[in-house]
Amino acid sequence: MRDPFQNPFPSDSARHAIWEMLVPRDIDAFLAADWSMVEHDFVEEGFIGIDAQKQVDPDRWRLAFPTLSAYRQEWLRQAKDFAEQRFAEDARTAIFTTTTLEDIEIEGEMALVRKKFDGGITKADGTRDVLQWQTLYYCRLHQGQWKISGFTGYLPNPMG
Repeated sequence: MRDPFQNPFPSDSARHAIWEMLVPRDIDAFLAADWSMVEHDFVEEGFIGIDAQKQVDPDRWRLAFPTLSAYRQEWLRQAKDFAEQRFAEDARTAIFTTTTLEDIEIEGEMALVRKKFDGGITKADGTRDVLQWQTLYYCRLHQGQWKISGFTGYLPNPMG
């Protein structure tokens, strides 16, 4: 069984850096509702974010984040909303446990990264929030660092 806290790319510096950016740093920033922890992980120029709305049909997908600023606003809204909730389990552990990022395709200075969520988190009232979607991140090597230049997120997991 995989250790959800362990970077699966110990000897591959590019994939190791991408995993660190998209798993622990992203989770910790979200839980802290602190954009400053991840703001340098993005390429602002040309950034694009697509919200697939958990729909298989691309005709239902939306250009929800035409700019990094638009994405930042929604990210902060979601993080603040999450921070106000109470859980019956450790939120960080639950998110790590539901997260899988093992498939990173790199061609030159570009990367296609597949991050999947499959699980959930139990709230203090006993209900369960299901975390089941996937995101395709488009990353590139920018000024010597791997950064996010866009994504297609909230895709169904599994597709179809």
